[in-house]
Amino acid sequence: MIGQFIQTFFIYNYNFTEQTAGNPTVAVMIFIAMLLTGFGVYDRLAQFAGAGSAVPVTGFGNAIISAAIEHRSEGFILGVGGNMFKLAGSVIMSGVFAAFIVGLIKTLLIQWGAL
Repeated sequence: MIGQFIQTFFIYNYNFTEQTAGNPTVAVMIFIAMLLTGFGVYDRLAQFAGAGSAVPVTGFGNAIISAAIEHRSEGFILGVGGNMFKLAGSVIMSGVFAAFIVGLIKTLLIQWGAL
């Protein structure tokens, strides 16, 4: 519901279309999840909401920032940076690889005249 409200806000106040409002909506949702995690509110929300808060992109943002907060005593580079991307690294790499394969297939289909 919050995500829909944010998307509607972008559509009506900044003249986005439904398609173009998706990216800033996701960015704002991740930012809110990270902010709530930093203040210690997200964990209580997750206990109430269950998988509804763990599965979407907000759960991903929570997982990244939780690792960063947990290891901040080890320093910014090795503690925060190194541990923050342990979880995110595999997800980001899978996404980049999948985007590359899809882009390659689309390029080949365009070259062959199939699209």
